Amino acid sequence: MQLRGKKIVVMGLGVHGGGLGVARYCAEQGASVLVTDLRSADLLQDSVAALADVPITYVLGEHRDDDFRTCDILVQNPAVPATSPFVAIARAAGAQIEMEMTLFFRLCPAPIIAVTGTKGKTTTATLTAHLLKSWRSDTILAGNMRISALAQLALIGPDTPVVLELSSFVLEGLGAAGLSPAIAAITNIHPDHLDRYGTMPAYIAAKAAIGAHQQPADFLLLNARDAVLQELAPTMPGTVAWSATASIPDAPIGSVYWNADALHAVLAHKTVIVATQADVQLSGMHNRANIATAVALALRAGMPPERIAPALASFMGVEHRQEVVASISGHVFINDTAATMPDAAIAALVSLPQPIIWIAGGADKKLSFEALAATAVSHASHIVLLQGSATELLHDALVRHGAAKQIIGSYDSLESAVRAAHAVSSQPATVALSPGCASFGMFRNEFHRGEEFRRIVRILEEEAAE
Repeated sequence: MQLRGKKIVVMGLGVHGGGLGVARYCAEQGASVLVTDLRSADLLQDSVAALADVPITYVLGEHRDDDFRTCDILVQNPAVPATSPFVAIARAAGAQIEMEMTLFFRLCPAPIIAVTGTKGKTTTATLTAHLLKSWRSDTILAGNMRISALAQLALIGPDTPVVLELSSFVLEGLGAAGLSPAIAAITNIHPDHLDRYGTMPAYIAAKAAIGAHQQPADFLLLNARDAVLQELAPTMPGTVAWSATASIPDAPIGSVYWNADALHAVLAHKTVIVATQADVQLSGMHNRANIATAVALALRAGMPPERIAPALASFMGVEHRQEVVASISGHVFINDTAATMPDAAIAALVSLPQPIIWIAGGADKKLSFEALAATAVSHASHIVLLQGSATELLHDALVRHGAAKQIIGSYDSLESAVRAAHAVSSQPATVALSPGCASFGMFRNEFHRGEEFRRIVRILEEEAAE
């Protein structure tokens, strides 16, 4: 794909560098690059500084119609909805509409392995890359984890294992471009991002784009216990296999499942045990599902079955996902900031050691808190709420389910919430930041929230040592 001499508008630089990789790549390829973002120069100063060594023009704090009307290519940030009037201006003027990931798919010389899902996609993609890297040290991991895929292109050859985590926002662009990876997995589909999609069918359609444009010889792995994916499977053009936390009768080739404490893989001529629970460092049934999916993807990519168990044993998890930060006076502090939806917080509450002092709340994504509140009644000894647009809804759901006495307060800062959680009981407990909500308002994003949690816990650790 020829970018030299093209006028490219990158729409959305982002405060944590969402547009950095594509802006840099396009400029280095000889394109005339203009970055436009509604955020101010002050808010974006770190991102702009990171691109100081490449020739880029900036329009910050506004979007100008003429920039979209006169560009050859518009690179749309995934957070920008397809209904944006500025995207419509560029399309009407004949511009080619791309995202970083559509450019990467067109340019990548190797088959792509990609993972999506409402929950577990980061852990699954990271574990897939970890497994493959133990076999092929040149394995690349990128995508929806603040790692630019385009920045890795120079490292990729025709047979380099390339693993991507893809969000529904990114998949919208890939679907519109008719692009799907050769090897793909959907970990699960639960209600999420309804503030953007409005309905579950629209959200499901975005996720389904990961396999919608595969060829018959391509591979799509689905969670056998997910009712939405069971209905989706017959509509997919690729070869479907299954992963599961329990045995799958007559499982097709490529499937991986747990049977008691043994992980079984269905190979071309036989079913073999590739690992056992003793090889696993991660806790929780949700992580057993993630492991089965990652192992299936690694095997499909060519990894020898006998190398799975040793590689699995060295995987300790992913930051911001049930991450142990510190132990202070018997309290174990867990950073699970990536739990931005109720189902993810439920997974933490049912898998973490009790008693649990639970820190929750944040921004609204138009999701129901009923199941989360019902779980919290029996799994959280105390509940500390962070103020946000969804917190009142969560509070009311907790009260309806009988958890009023477990709520110790609602706090307007993370530090005050963490300190309250730390002080609520002298008995050893798990203090878990597992919000069940988005982070916007109080934080730039969920990673910022997790980093602040770590910082605050370190302060408490230092105070306890004095």
